Amino acid sequence: MMRLHVYRMLCVLALSWVGFNVCLAEDASALGENLGGGTGRPIAGQNAFALPAPNISAAELRKFAFGNRLFNTNWVISGSSTKSFDGLGPIFNRVSCSGCHVRDGRGHPPEAGQPLESMLVRVSVPGQDAHGGPLHHPVYSDQIQDRSIPGVKPEATVHLTWREHAGRYEDGESYSLRSPVIELLDPQYGPLPDDLLMSPRVAQGMVGLGLLEAIPDAAILALADPQDEDGDGVSGRPNMVWDVSAEKHVIGRFGWKANQPNVRQQVAGAAAGDIGITTRLFPGDACTEAQKECQQSPNGGDPEMSDTFLDKLVFYSQTLAVPHRRMNSEAALEQGEALFGDAGCGACHVQTLQTGSHEVQAVAHQTIHPFTDLLLHDMGPGLADDRPDFKANGREWRTAPLWGIGMIPVVNGHNFLLHDGRARGLAEAILWHGGEAESARENFRKMSKKDRQALIAFLESL
Repeated sequence: MMRLHVYRMLCVLALSWVGFNVCLAEDASALGENLGGGTGRPIAGQNAFALPAPNISAAELRKFAFGNRLFNTNWVISGSSTKSFDGLGPIFNRVSCSGCHVRDGRGHPPEAGQPLESMLVRVSVPGQDAHGGPLHHPVYSDQIQDRSIPGVKPEATVHLTWREHAGRYEDGESYSLRSPVIELLDPQYGPLPDDLLMSPRVAQGMVGLGLLEAIPDAAILALADPQDEDGDGVSGRPNMVWDVSAEKHVIGRFGWKANQPNVRQQVAGAAAGDIGITTRLFPGDACTEAQKECQQSPNGGDPEMSDTFLDKLVFYSQTLAVPHRRMNSEAALEQGEALFGDAGCGACHVQTLQTGSHEVQAVAHQTIHPFTDLLLHDMGPGLADDRPDFKANGREWRTAPLWGIGMIPVVNGHNFLLHDGRARGLAEAILWHGGEAESARENFRKMSKKDRQALIAFLESL
């Protein structure tokens, strides 16, 4: 709670340049059904993440519909009759955006020993690139592409198994947590170094991206406390990442380590890395010098995704509706919300923020409840991937937004959480928290079963 008081004081000092409405966000409104402001919808079925924000115009709705088509269309190999969507690969992970983000939702790890479907493995070697980001491997670049077009070899096969870790609640009830063991088998372009840094990542949900993009920098910085000056044990800090278009370092907002500055760069980066589709922002294929067949493959144009297509795909990603909460038992949910606050979860999962100006009016000047501060936090050794990413070290992760988390089982048919999908539900996700969140985790672990269930029910309502 001390961080929230500091936030309010800093906002008073910041009034002259960020605006009064930004600073009142913390006191703006109690948590009700609507988490997404004007973009919120009362939707609870399998398409809960896939509908447009209700406050976009008729013209914008047509733009959204075209973006939806782009998001769900499979790209094909260059030379196919479908000229607008050719240029797949030559090496890639999936053939469409929705291949990982099924129904605009969250990806999941495969069963042990099965191929990846909505998950990938980031790789790098020790050091930094020219902009302070991860240093790409000279042959395998920054992620393993486990699929390829005919005539080109995929980079490697990713093999995943699980290791179990036993634990016990304070009341004696036992639990088991699991962590992934990743192996890269059959590397096709030369041996992998012993010091290769690997980090498995599942696809994140799509809702609310435009709203998070519209939160003013000053509001994010006001929540940061890198030296833990208030002594609450929480020391969040922003990631500072390279904005390709602006050619400067800015605050990171998207990705598991907040390594992308805006929705456009996130979308264009995924198109290039995951599907092998070039844009004007990222014009080169992922092929490295050692991948001769890959380099010699025909492309689908220069770039393969036009600026018009990219604009519509970005708009679609910015304007997906945020589903309303399911208020099944308001009194019980209030108890869970109070326990969430008392445990200290809200120190990072900040409930209420205010968006500022944005080119998309639907997401501008909205009071929202994303349950994130968009900051990096040390989550302890248990969740560490030991792979730095700009300012994020190997133990730091961005606070994941919680809106929509209760709808993942309905939309995606699973409840695998955290960056690599190791948690088999909300309780396991909490129990993996360490580092700055260790106190909150222990508060949860020491609760009675009834209180744990109430807190989980609150999260399931989001």
